Amino acid sequence: MPEGYCVKCKAKKEIVDAMEVTTKNGRKAIKGKCPTCGTVMYKILGGKATPAPVAPVAPAAAAPETSKPPATN
Repeated sequence: MPEGYCVKCKAKKEIVDAMEVTTKNGRKAIKGKCPTCGTVMYKILGGKATPAPVAPVAPAAAAPETSKPPATN
């Protein structure tokens, strides 16, 4: 379990109900609750979050392309 600092208890405690989140600026963090007082605890982790790998898109089957005549002005 991750450990963080509770500002209400003014002590380091284990973070309960911890879940990893990503901040607006792309940083990873752990958010949970203090086991003693129930205050929300937040611990910022090092490094930026990496985007999920994108699966390569297979090219569409050889669909016949329709050719349009050039537009006249």
